[in-house]
Amino acid sequence: MAQIKLHDQRKPLELWKLIGRCTVSCISVLLSQFALSLVPRFFSASPLFIQLILSALVLLVVVGLGRCSKRLLGVSGSASAFVFFNILFIWAVYLAVLRPAVSCLMDIAFNGAIIMLIIGLCSIMSSNPGLVTYGSSDELVESSVAEGSVLGRRVRYCRICKGYIKGFDHHCPAFGNCIGQNNHVLFMVLLLGFLSTEASYVVCSSQFAAKSQIVDRTRLETSLSGNLAISTMLFSIFQLLWQINWEKYPEFQDVVHFQQGKYISTHYSSKFP
Repeated sequence: MAQIKLHDQRKPLELWKLIGRCTVSCISVLLSQFALSLVPRFFSASPLFIQLILSALVLLVVVGLGRCSKRLLGVSGSASAFVFFNILFIWAVYLAVLRPAVSCLMDIAFNGAIIMLIIGLCSIMSSNPGLVTYGSSDELVESSVAEGSVLGRRVRYCRICKGYIKGFDHHCPAFGNCIGQNNHVLFMVLLLGFLSTEASYVVCSSQFAAKSQIVDRTRLETSLSGNLAISTMLFSIFQLLWQINWEKYPEFQDVVHFQQGKYISTHYSSKFP
């Protein structure tokens, strides 16, 4: 009975902890996005490439300050919640600012892509990547050494999830789950969904910027809505470049060694979706 009561008491504690992490992530998204809006506000005359570099620097500064603040306050956020709230923020800017300047066909395509992206994100966060619940750890390691060349049979231990995953590729913090045999296809589809959605948003924001400059360029440069339209476009371009090129950077590689054998494998661990 005491164990049951203790288990029941842990549930609300875990719920409040989850709510707290999501709140921290939501605040981080708002601060980072509004910090990015300062780039087009003060550097509107600069070329797009310069604004993109400045946006990357602003993101680095905001992330660094955010980490220091979290350590000082003793709080933590959630990478998957950060991704989710960024999607909602982009969608909100689109509906409030960009939508009147976008064609009907593009409007349907973008809203549909966002909805499918949210559904896919929720699906992969709750999916079973291929968790193995049988056999000893020694047997699992030996089988992974012998059969490591086959994705469907490779079994590896994830230190974050604290479990053995069949077809283990990497643990994705942005999706809050391991990527294994059961959800690898969904992971690839979701990456393509992010790329297509961000590319669509860049097109929509470009249409808005072109029409707004024709009507009133001064208002576009000074209004918060115009600044958010440009800053979110820069953010989407940055995300596109990141997702296309992240495999080229060795610092985001996971090198897995097995002591029982000579099998060494290099995998990539994406920090962002």
